[in-house]
Amino acid sequence: MKKILVLGCTGSIGTSTLDIADAMHDDFKICGLQAHSNKQKLDGLAKKYGCPSLLTSSDSSPEAFQNLIDQTQPDIVVNGIAGSPGLLPSKIVLENRINLALANKETIVMAGPLIKNLAESTGAKILPVDSEHSAIFSLINQIGKQSIAKIIITASGGPFRTFSREQLNNVTVEQALNHPTWKMGRKITVDSSTLANKGLEVIEAASLFDARPEQIEVVVHPQSLIHSLVRTNDGMLYAQISDPDMRHPILSALSWPECRQSHMQDFDLFDTTMTFFRPRTSDFPLLGMAFECVRLKGGYSIAYNAANEVAVHAFLEKKISYQAIATIVRNVLDRNWHDNPQDFDAVFEIDKSAREYAAELI
Repeated sequence: MKKILVLGCTGSIGTSTLDIADAMHDDFKICGLQAHSNKQKLDGLAKKYGCPSLLTSSDSSPEAFQNLIDQTQPDIVVNGIAGSPGLLPSKIVLENRINLALANKETIVMAGPLIKNLAESTGAKILPVDSEHSAIFSLINQIGKQSIAKIIITASGGPFRTFSREQLNNVTVEQALNHPTWKMGRKITVDSSTLANKGLEVIEAASLFDARPEQIEVVVHPQSLIHSLVRTNDGMLYAQISDPDMRHPILSALSWPECRQSHMQDFDLFDTTMTFFRPRTSDFPLLGMAFECVRLKGGYSIAYNAANEVAVHAFLEKKISYQAIATIVRNVLDRNWHDNPQDFDAVFEIDKSAREYAAELI
């Protein structure tokens, strides 16, 4: 039986993890919980599972996370924290030589090389929980990295896939939060609509799988049934297919290196339609900017993430228009971010500078 510490336990990833533990109680045990601000729900869950908990809006120090790990002694930690605050907990988990089931893409986007070096030095494993990266991870492990020529990341296209440029100029917050296939938090839902989320996944895939930008492709697949593909050296395509349910990649990470019997319904191919389109990068420029960040390296991906977080927050507060999100990120990236961060302090410095400039633009 594996003991699981769940960070971000009241969010969509955390809730799905708890559902798996409830359905597979002979395989998994919840040993600790963390939430950002929902104290009432956190207290109820801590009582249900009889385990320690941490509310980080009142105490988000490294010492608090370390104390939670010391108390719970987990076999694996699920990091479902939203945004850049998820980086520090990932670092602490790996420093403790504990396997990390990672749903927080900002950990890799902001500090991929540092995080990977840390994992290699401690022997802890980084197990992707994003549906796309979980699929790529599984396909690479089954086929062999040396046999893969290209990684193809699928995108739903969001709610505005068919919108004209004129329609995009008038998008409201309410429209942006209405995703057609996934139920997610507010920030990631907006990111999905602008394709910034796919941009972050491109940056994450490049770092996680040591892929060059020309080895990565994005295809719009509105049904969200194929979670990613790889093309092998001989030109063949291999895909991972399942219903759009985050419990699938979470279970894969929790079970690794085994493949456990799932309690979820098998995917049914009959009467299923799958369609594919090229992304409209001219109308959704944040995706192209992400590829630019992969090519430029340095601190560009950190600046991209920071500027986007600030801009999306301003949009959700109705301070800026929908189209202004990409404009702000573009202006931030036009600054010089060529220096490579040598440590985590440098990562946070770049993050801070990019946020301050984005705030000035707003």
